Amino acid sequence: MSNQSANTPETGSENSFTPATDINAGRPVAGEAAARAVNLHKSYGQGDTTVTALDHVNVEFEARKFTAIMGPSGSGKSTLMHCMAGLDTATSGSAFIGDTDLSTLRDKEMTALRRDRLGFIFQSFNLVPTLTAAENITLPTDIAGRKVDQNWFEEVTSRLGLTDRLKHRPAELSGGQQQRVACARALVSRPDIIFGDEPTGNLDSNSSAEVLNILRTAVDKDDQTVVIVTHDARAASYADRVIFLADGRVVNEILDPKIDDILAAMTGIEDVK
Repeated sequence: MSNQSANTPETGSENSFTPATDINAGRPVAGEAAARAVNLHKSYGQGDTTVTALDHVNVEFEARKFTAIMGPSGSGKSTLMHCMAGLDTATSGSAFIGDTDLSTLRDKEMTALRRDRLGFIFQSFNLVPTLTAAENITLPTDIAGRKVDQNWFEEVTSRLGLTDRLKHRPAELSGGQQQRVACARALVSRPDIIFGDEPTGNLDSNSSAEVLNILRTAVDKDDQTVVIVTHDARAASYADRVIFLADGRVVNEILDPKIDDILAAMTGIEDVK
């Protein structure tokens, strides 16, 4: 599944769908796993052309913490996040959001879970060009047929410095402002987890720091859970924990990471390869 298609907001007849199972049950609290992979395996191709992207990964992402996923190119870091977020399907094993096993969900249930319980921030912003910033921010909530919490909307957009930009369309915003709109969109719906795939990849250093501070504040102030994939040691240093992948396996982790420690860990992985 390509990033472009996977990251487009869910639309269509699912708005009125009521899943057979309660996918909102079992929301995690601090100290519990907001998401976890159990023996997660992902491969592409068959026979001699088989490529293993994830090699039976077991990992947990703690609720109300900020986790960064790092690794060399082709290590499986984006594949892991996409499988955990229901944007791609694992070959075997299970990905859980709270107590919900994604492998047991039908397509419409998966759509509802992504819409109602997950927030997404991606490198390419993925804003709808014909909508204003305010309309982009509330789009997932509007699609779900829920009422926007106006007080929370105003707090988030004010905190992110968007109050004077809400009537602007994406083409009228800088890259940093567009990514702040994407952050607001993820925060306004109060998801269980915010997933970010290289969320600072298209930003300059100042805008990158703004976005990372937004995510850090969401964890510290709003009890949000954040998981990002990044190649940038400075971005990863904002996290509570960094896990490192190589050849589809978790090979290391650092708690309370510092930039020098992250760089040393990455160098060690590259040297082994």
